[in-house]
Amino acid sequence: MTLRSDSHYPTATEGLTNARTKLVGNRTGFVADAVITTVRFAGALRSVLARLARRAAAVVTPLGWVVLAIIPVALFAGYGLGWVELVVAGFAGVVLVAVAVVYLIGRNSIEIGLDVAHSRVVVGEVATGTVTVRNAGIGRTLGVTVEIPVAHGLAEIAVPSLARGAQSVQRFSIPTRRRGVVAVGPARTVRADPIGLVRRELLWTDSTDLYIHPRTIGIPSMSAGLVRDLEGSPTRDLTNSDIAFHALREYQPGDERRNIHWRSTAKTGTYMVRQFEQTRRSHLVIALSLAHADYASDEEFEMAVSVAGSLGSRAIREIREVSVVVSEKTPEFAARKVVAVRALSTRSRVKLLDELAVVESAETAIAITDIARVAGAQVAGVSVAFLICGSTTTATELRAASTKFPVGVEVIAVVCDPDAAPSLRTAPGLSVLTIGYLEDLPKSLARVVAA
Repeated sequence: MTLRSDSHYPTATEGLTNARTKLVGNRTGFVADAVITTVRFAGALRSVLARLARRAAAVVTPLGWVVLAIIPVALFAGYGLGWVELVVAGFAGVVLVAVAVVYLIGRNSIEIGLDVAHSRVVVGEVATGTVTVRNAGIGRTLGVTVEIPVAHGLAEIAVPSLARGAQSVQRFSIPTRRRGVVAVGPARTVRADPIGLVRRELLWTDSTDLYIHPRTIGIPSMSAGLVRDLEGSPTRDLTNSDIAFHALREYQPGDERRNIHWRSTAKTGTYMVRQFEQTRRSHLVIALSLAHADYASDEEFEMAVSVAGSLGSRAIREIREVSVVVSEKTPEFAARKVVAVRALSTRSRVKLLDELAVVESAETAIAITDIARVAGAQVAGVSVAFLICGSTTTATELRAASTKFPVGVEVIAVVCDPDAAPSLRTAPGLSVLTIGYLEDLPKSLARVVAA
């Protein structure tokens, strides 16, 4: 094999398509190397300046940028026009910037911890967080301000000077006036000059989510009597093994021998087996309307959410089969209305209340009649259906909603109206409860059972 020497090529860089060839082509020598060195140095300098610019942008406030822009203008104009006042203002700005930079020098030798007492509370309950600041350095620390974002607000905690190894524990309150999920944290310290030219934030912890559950009320067992009355009721479906005896029939291959009725077998001379009516287990459906048109005020909607949480919590506590559904919302630019429901988690009471904490009413959510139609078609084996809505829902709409469920389903509409007295209206297959307060719910359900 014959090797070809580099003498066959004009330069050793021929054929390359890297950055060097784009700058100097195939040229070599001192000039080409100088160009490459200059470009590399400029790129490194640009990276350093970009990094410094990002750091400066992170610590310089809008007021600081204004002062930095005024300083050269004041000095040039002052010297150029001979205005002593502008020169003094320019140097005063230089002094302010120098003092502000001093406030950024150094690091806090502290350790900060953030703890929220409870991860879940009920709306209106007291919720607090704790900030622990410990001096982990070898000397005394200066006072520091710890900022903690709480939802859309900010909690500022002033921590005094700490000796070596000392710690300070400060508590702050978390507003729980409305249900939802509140992000608490992260805890951060701020270094800033008194005028506000610079501000450097240091994050010390992660954020924590606080679930604010809707208010619920305990429903006694007697109020759930309607559900228990349905439990074990026979249906028209026949089965080979159940509780309610129906009739006798001739033995067929595959029947269990324990179901053979021996007295009838002896009389007829043919094997006869028992046949049963299939009994049913109650399946509750709790449908909560999120349609803004179904409520006259936010107070009604909050009461409706509390009713759904109370009924669902009771059913889950009694280990019953329950489905909690809410209105689905139509996207803003959808061509057609979305007629669907969204099922909430019923694996546990906590999971259900977590999801109820974030539901909101909407103009585009389907109303109670459409919810009943979708739930009646999608949920199998429904025995009792609770329809929860506000005072603007008419009796005609409630009667139409009750007809969307199969025959035999007990439909109970709960109308939340703070301005109305508790009442009960009954119709074939429909009971309408009107409550003015959440505390009216157990008594009203007891009246349904008594009726």
